[in-house]
Amino acid sequence: MAALVISASKKIAAPAAEIYALIADYRDGHPQILPEPYFLSLDVEEGGVGAGTVIAFQMNVLGRAQDFRAEVSEPEPGRVLVETDLNTGAPTTFTVDALDDGKSAKVTISTALHPRSGIKGKLQGFFTKRYLRPIYVEELELLEKALTQE
Repeated sequence: MAALVISASKKIAAPAAEIYALIADYRDGHPQILPEPYFLSLDVEEGGVGAGTVIAFQMNVLGRAQDFRAEVSEPEPGRVLVETDLNTGAPTTFTVDALDDGKSAKVTISTALHPRSGIKGKLQGFFTKRYLRPIYVEELELLEKALTQE
């Protein structure tokens, strides 16, 4: 079955470098953009900024706490950061594209999943999309808020 991509984007009135730096900082920056009650915890196991960082986090998924671990890579440092789930291999990508001569940027959060085949896969995809997209929208709003309050 083809990958299911769930994403949300937002134009943020802040320099791309500042946006990317906040996203890549898993000790101080990134925790500010994780919406409650979906994210219950975020712990840095290795590193802390950008590529090579390993994180463990807990999410409230449909009323149940679920544990995740991910490794961070930077295929395009300063523009693209990827958290790869160490259990499933599913990537969540943060892309920061500069706009307006660097005064703002379009930020996109996306996750590519490979749901099961058949009706179970279709249902999984439907519910996952309906669950994750609003979280990403809220995460982008918190990102904007964190950058405009500084």
